[in-house]
Amino acid sequence: MGGYYLIFGVIFVVSLIVQNKLKAKFAFYSQLHLQNGMSGKEIAEKMLYDNGIRNVQVISVPGQLTDHYNPVDKTVNLSEEVYMQRNAAAAAVAAHECGHAVQHQVGYAALKLRSSLVPLVNVSSKLLNIILIAGFLVMASSGNKTLLAVAVVLFGITTLFTFITLPVEYDASNRALAWLEKSGTVTKQEQEGAKDALKWAARTYVVAALGSLAQFLYFASMLNGGRRN
Repeated sequence: MGGYYLIFGVIFVVSLIVQNKLKAKFAFYSQLHLQNGMSGKEIAEKMLYDNGIRNVQVISVPGQLTDHYNPVDKTVNLSEEVYMQRNAAAAAVAAHECGHAVQHQVGYAALKLRSSLVPLVNVSSKLLNIILIAGFLVMASSGNKTLLAVAVVLFGITTLFTFITLPVEYDASNRALAWLEKSGTVTKQEQEGAKDALKWAARTYVVAALGSLAQFLYFASMLNGGRRN
């Protein structure tokens, strides 16, 4: 299992670096106050309105980095800070989440595919750790790799999900930035701040996808190589 711990350690360190950079970027751009004085809530509502979306509600949710779009109840959920603050970071997040609402409206293919996989991913995530541990124990004691193969398939589903998430997130950011610029909602400096903040947010998804792929390939290699130290 030494190889796994090495992979996990590298992923953890890189993820930590990107997360810290993201937090630093958002803290910095939270100090870049919007000249138009609009809050994240107002920006979200304006972007929805400009895109002809009238059936999506913008609401506030507790916590940090809890911002998301819920296609089931058609709500743009903004963390309390983003909902109320009037800065480039809040504008970036609010517009990004509305980008998902626009994707939903136009039937963006990658979003539809990701949404269809959510139930399967939820089941896979709940079962994965148990089956993976059991698979290693069975393989170590008897050499039977059936359970491990099942675990690899489940891990493959979650890995696929992380890669499908990439175009969804990048497209939402591109829609957000395009609207912010076209609508004149932000100044050039504020636009650059929003772009930089979203760039680092997107990198967290890239790290997650690559990390998941690395772990998947490691576990898959166990099926071919048997025991690994």
